Order: sequence, then structure tokens, then C-alpha cells
Amino acid sequence: MEIKGILRNLELFNGLTDQELDKVAIICSERKLNPKDVITTQGEYTDELFIITKGFVEVHLGEANEDIKILVNLGEGQIIGEMALIDQGPRSATVSAGGEPTTVQIIRRQDLENICQKNPRIGYIIMRNIATDLAFKLRHRNLNEGGKYDNI
Repeated sequence: MEIKGILRNLELFNGLTDQELDKVAIICSERKLNPKDVITTQGEYTDELFIITKGFVEVHLGEANEDIKILVNLGEGQIIGEMALIDQGPRSATVSAGGEPTTVQIIRRQDLENICQKNPRIGYIIMRNIATDLAFKLRHRNLNEGGKYDNI
């Protein structure tokens, strides 16, 4: 599947027109990974978003060479590192390619910011979608921990 088709199916880009998706597709760069290759390490500072287009990745805490406990496996059509588009803070987990060859598309923060400066609608939609996703995750986590959700 071409990258534009992949982007079209991601919630992150939900609401973008075909022409806007073309602009995002241009800034994507592909990286092929061997099984167990580290994509990003917990605590590192980076500005990249990764879209899994083939295979799967393992998300875990700690260094890749330690005895690790996998928190979650993510597969084709899922993203890693959307927070890097917002704050460039440290990565919250280590992510490695799974047990098969994996391919990811990479979007760098500066490249996306350049597009958004020329077309603020793209930036608005992407940030709205990130905010919606984070609100869902926060609400879900809070409810799972038995906490009370406060609409603050």
C-alpha cells in the first residue's frame, strides 16, 4: 500500500483532505529494521514519529539488552512517538522491532512544523487528533486505576 493510503487510515490524520495527505506523505521517510533492532530508547530525546507499515514492534521499559518485560506489541497502522511532535521530551519506553523484519515510516517534527506553518489547518487537525487520543488514554487509565475522572 502506498504511504498516502496508510496515512489515510491513521486516526492521527483523520480529517485531512487528499491534497493535505499528499503534503504529509512527502515528508515521510522509510526505515527497514531487522528483528530486535532498537527504534527508540527510553529516556532519549528525539523529534520523530514512527508509523509501523510492516511487521510489529515491542514496547518495553528499560534498555533493550536487559531482561525486559514487554508492555505491548504494536502492529501495522499504529504509531509510536506522537508526543515528540508536541514537546520533544524524553521517550517513555524503549521500542524494538519484533521477531520479524519491520518497516516504519518516520515523520520529523521540523518537517511537519514546516507544513503546518504553510497550512495551519493541517496542524490544527493533527493536534486535535493527538489531544483526542491523549484524552481517551488518560480517561481510560484513570478509570482502570479506580480513580474518578474530573472534567477539569
